[in-house]
Amino acid sequence: MSRQRQDRLLAVLLRQDSWATAASLADQLGVTPRSIRSYVAALNARTPGSDAVESGPAGYRAGAGAADAAGRPDDLGTPRARLHRLARTLIDEADGIDVYDTALALHVSETTLENDLARVRALLDGGGVQLERDRDVVRLRGDEQSLRRLLSRLAQDEMDAGPLRADALQRALAPEAVPARAVGPFKADLVRELGELGYYVNELAISDVLLHITIAAERVAVGRALEQRADAADDAVAAVGETIVRLAAEHFGVALGDGDREHLANLVLTRVVTPGEPGRRRAPSRVDPEVVNAVRAEIEQAAHDYQVDLVDDAFIERLALHVQNLLLRSREQAWTRNPLTQSLKSSYPMIFDVAVSIASGLHDRLGAPLQEDEIAYIAMHVGGRLERSRAADAILSATIVCPGYRELQDLLRSSVDRSLGRLIEVVRVDTSVDPDWASLDTDLVLSTVPVAGSDERIVRITPFLAEADIERVQQAAARIRRARRLSRLREELQRYFSADAFLVPVPDVGEEQIIRTLGALLTASGRIGEDYVENTILRERMSSTAFTDALAVPHALQMTAERTAIAIGIADGSVAWGSGRVQVVALAAFSEGDRAAFQTVFEQFVEVFSERDSVQRIVRRSTGFDTFLDELVAVIDG
Repeated sequence: MSRQRQDRLLAVLLRQDSWATAASLADQLGVTPRSIRSYVAALNARTPGSDAVESGPAGYRAGAGAADAAGRPDDLGTPRARLHRLARTLIDEADGIDVYDTALALHVSETTLENDLARVRALLDGGGVQLERDRDVVRLRGDEQSLRRLLSRLAQDEMDAGPLRADALQRALAPEAVPARAVGPFKADLVRELGELGYYVNELAISDVLLHITIAAERVAVGRALEQRADAADDAVAAVGETIVRLAAEHFGVALGDGDREHLANLVLTRVVTPGEPGRRRAPSRVDPEVVNAVRAEIEQAAHDYQVDLVDDAFIERLALHVQNLLLRSREQAWTRNPLTQSLKSSYPMIFDVAVSIASGLHDRLGAPLQEDEIAYIAMHVGGRLERSRAADAILSATIVCPGYRELQDLLRSSVDRSLGRLIEVVRVDTSVDPDWASLDTDLVLSTVPVAGSDERIVRITPFLAEADIERVQQAAARIRRARRLSRLREELQRYFSADAFLVPVPDVGEEQIIRTLGALLTASGRIGEDYVENTILRERMSSTAFTDALAVPHALQMTAERTAIAIGIADGSVAWGSGRVQVVALAAFSEGDRAAFQTVFEQFVEVFSERDSVQRIVRRSTGFDTFLDELVAVIDG
């Protein structure tokens, strides 16, 4: 158990890439700060001469030896490393392996190997591959596609939700069959040639396809090719397939057959490419009208439910193509990982929630799967659309104070428009040496003359706009927008919290039971019904609502509360939630009448709890409801 927690600690430090205190790390792992110090010592012992974890006055962070400590190819001391080696050996040995010989080869006892075999069975669950045993010989049984999916899963586990890396590839595949150094040049040529065919390549998804291509090259090299399908390939599949076959021969020295050519071409067409930009050679794209109609219906519903501007024909067409490709991938259980899933959830929780709602509706209408990484891709589509429609709303008004020649004033205004036009709109130019500052009622005032006193709206700039001026204006604009958002949040939150819906400490009994516990506080006062609690659990099963490392915000997709309310539970340390741990749980229940407030409260509440210092202040000082509210307001006010 301690070895697993050491690995979890290292994963946390690698993910956040910044200093973290022992107390904050202890809360995330559900241990004591003293345990954190012992884990750091053990991790550093793995990499003599190069610390895996650096320590300093600010706490701990990943060190130069972190990648090595996370797992080396020859390190079989961890259960995960043995599991991967054992699964890999079973895949390679079609006739099976001898239990006793394998235990000797791995330098473990027979009991340990039997435990590892049990973990292999759990790994295989639902994947189309079975572990069979005949006395001392165990073997895998499954078709080639299923065995390749298992190889892909092992490699993805090595990469730990990150991008394709040569070291992870070497651990998962046979380096003698597919040299890891050849993957980079292969990828570069593939992206270039797909562009020449008229496709735009999604770099976030291409790692998975590269993994499948290298797995195919390895399997073909040992005589495990896929059989060709009976149906004929269309022109797009044929063109992309020919490119893959040629590049695989050039870079990997492997001759892919017809079955692998069609399979890999379909993976590329449904995972990483979309038709290119206007004016370039266009790749063919056909979207089933049933998919388009389903996407349109769910977009219109989400636009109404969340009161956001989503209905746009071009956007619906793009998303429909993505959903059609998702359906094609689901038929072969060929899921696409998204390395930005967690950052999307923590940075844009409302957009992610809109995507969950759309995905849920598409699941009901079309049977589209509810994989979290696939939901994240829908969130990226939704976010792109909302950012375009929100751009005008984010612009602040500004006055320029610039006495002097007219030519100088015109030059400064044009410089501001050119450099800051996406952030501010200049609505007035004041040429006074001593203007009436109080009468300048714009969001920002950009002044070339000194200002008596202090006003956060006023930014001193030079007559000839410099880079430093631009940075100061950008920072001031960001401060003002954030202050306004948090001011609205404070007003809303004080309406929704109450002492009878506050629990310290919240028991560490699993997310569903915590939802029921907090839900009971709201049902007792008539603010929600039992159906809202059940719908909240259904939403949680779709995708974890742990939007940051510290905060979970369970809620139902439907806004059916009798009265808007938020029940708060604060942990003694942290509680298990999904695949991680959180310190605060906020069960949010919104009524139809407060639909407009959902975005303000939801997104900004998550923003407050994304700042580690703020979280620790709130959690450690909140001994009761009154102190919690005081600390929350103090954090919001800055």
